[in-house]
Amino acid sequence: MVIDAGRVEEIRVKHDALAPVLDERRLRLWAASEAKALGRGGIAAVTAATGIRGKRIAIGIRELVELEEEPPTLPARRQRIRRRGAGRKALAAADATLWSDLEALLDPVTRGDPESPLRWTSKGTRALAEQLRESGHRVSARTVAKLLHEHGYSLQGTRKTIEGRQHPDRNAQFEHINRQTKAFHAAGHPVISVDTKKKELVGEFANKGREWQPAGEPTKVQVHDFPSDAVGKAIPYGVYDVGRNEGWVSVGVDHDTAAFAVASIRAWWNTMGKRAYGSARELYIVADAGGSNAYRNRLWKAELQKFADDAGLELSISHMPPGTSKWNKIEHRLFSHISQNWRGRPLVDHETIVSLIANTTTATGLKVKARLDRRQYRTKVKVPNAVMRALAIVPRRFHGEWNYKINSRDHA
Repeated sequence: MVIDAGRVEEIRVKHDALAPVLDERRLRLWAASEAKALGRGGIAAVTAATGIRGKRIAIGIRELVELEEEPPTLPARRQRIRRRGAGRKALAAADATLWSDLEALLDPVTRGDPESPLRWTSKGTRALAEQLRESGHRVSARTVAKLLHEHGYSLQGTRKTIEGRQHPDRNAQFEHINRQTKAFHAAGHPVISVDTKKKELVGEFANKGREWQPAGEPTKVQVHDFPSDAVGKAIPYGVYDVGRNEGWVSVGVDHDTAAFAVASIRAWWNTMGKRAYGSARELYIVADAGGSNAYRNRLWKAELQKFADDAGLELSISHMPPGTSKWNKIEHRLFSHISQNWRGRPLVDHETIVSLIANTTTATGLKVKARLDRRQYRTKVKVPNAVMRALAIVPRRFHGEWNYKINSRDHA
């Protein structure tokens, strides 16, 4: 049967109008209905007019017959476009070793070859796909990403959880500090947590975090954080009053020494502590095991003795077990909030740093005072044995190196 050329042209015009707005299934059914209407030779004529393959049109004709025999009960928009199982099989199903080879690349030490070049490079999807192609797999970076998600992989950073070897008396020391804190609070005596915050470069340098700014107007900072470009450095030493939820920060400009640490504690006592605990004759200090307030630091103990003598206080000191500085209360009660308060802001000068620290507050009522300490502190100061023997230090029974008392010699 010869089909009129005008009829074929009419079908072509309809196809050009409908193809952009119809999905695959509807276009197939329309082509099938046109072929059925033409009768014998209709499939070939519609194929010539539209470019739709005859196989697809034949499938559409069968679907039309099925629809005539059993009309659909679901709305047309919810009808399946492709028959079940149609389309190309997933690459992982066709390539039996694809996933195992990919998994080996992800962890070459335990699952694959330790000589894999990806052991020493970034394992991005492009690099993984390239390695798989070199092994004979036909795969793209997009397919690699899809496979990783299907098998429960995601992009993740590292997490600080491994603390190294723990001291056998770590928990016992925590319990000792807790008991001492409760006892001092019950007696109305102050308890402070002390430590040095991370040193900061002063200048127009990038600071982690974000803050609200007019759209498209970010604060401009230097591209590189070279120490040589810095105005100076800031060394914040903090004192956190556990009972009153108050903080004091001395911002040093020289060196983080034991003398600077004790000078900061002295400044807190003269500015805040004496006013709040005027009748107190004892002070409990909780410090880290290392740094300027380390339990092995002779200058730390010598300077504390001077402070005890001048203030007329009995000082009880406990050090956190080695490797547990993050558990010191000052870290999450004071320093974390300071970092949150100055996030996204360049620390352009010392005055800005002091102001940002002093304006740190929390919903739980934290109050902070700060002061710039421009004094110079000598490093590598040696404390003679004679000076150490003269200190009024009384070690506690439990770990006397961590827990000790320094009595006031002038107010005994």
